[in-house]
Amino acid sequence: MARRKRPGRWDAVPRQDGRRFVVTGASGGLGLETARALAASGADVVLAVRNLDKGRAVAAGIKGTVEVRRLDVADQASVREFAEGVGPVDVLINNAGVLAVPRALTADGFETHLATNHLGHFALANLLLPRLTDRVVVVSSDSHHSADLDLDDLSWERRPYKPFAAYGASKLANLLFMAELQRRLTAAGSTLRATGAHPGSTATSITANTGNRFKTWVGSWGHRLVGMPGWKGALTTLYAATMDVPGNTFIGPGGFLEMTGWPTSVGRSQAASDPDLAKRLWTRSEELTGVRFPLSPSSPTRS
Repeated sequence: MARRKRPGRWDAVPRQDGRRFVVTGASGGLGLETARALAASGADVVLAVRNLDKGRAVAAGIKGTVEVRRLDVADQASVREFAEGVGPVDVLINNAGVLAVPRALTADGFETHLATNHLGHFALANLLLPRLTDRVVVVSSDSHHSADLDLDDLSWERRPYKPFAAYGASKLANLLFMAELQRRLTAAGSTLRATGAHPGSTATSITANTGNRFKTWVGSWGHRLVGMPGWKGALTTLYAATMDVPGNTFIGPGGFLEMTGWPTSVGRSQAASDPDLAKRLWTRSEELTGVRFPLSPSSPTRS
């Protein structure tokens, strides 16, 4: 497990003029805060959202250059349609996510956490790699520390379904994806990189759809009482997306238990550092999505 660096205050996003970012789940919460900060720094930002009306409404309040495109990361057909039409991208920020929702299957037959938090972003990143110039940023969670990933039952068909466990497993999958993506990029001779971040305890509406009123209330008010405001929670993602950090770097808040604080490099669980598990998850993800890593050692190096 990587040692954590001593955190210092960082809240100034470098100028991003001439660079194009895609932020999934950008119509609210951390995605919106991330998009707002990037646009303010001069970037061209694509708000990738499920609800176009909501996306357009928030875009109207963002100062800078923004574009709204429809993307439902839980739907593989939507992922492919978005990837085909979005054009060149410098940085892809895989931010969209769901937390502790009741068990359901998507149109593709995948459990919702798996489909939204991992498989959709897995497919999107691989489809966009030939058009990326800089990096893929994965937004994970400190919940990955207590997570277990059953590759033989990813959609919870044989085990009793536990919403928070399903969420944690999907966040563990995010970090395994980041590590294996970076390994493949390096092996292909590409200068593209994969980085990750987690927001600690941040006040957003992600707990709004748990289906349990008590858990929704506790999640919402707990984060408001002890957590960070949205703009500060988004700083870890912004750091991972704009600073010159090595691939496979994981950024989190530097305060107590990584719940709050300024962005810094943080460690990850033993499972999240397991290269064999990462490779096996990648193979399973390719089988489920039909999307494969598009680069080879003969591919041109990107800068």
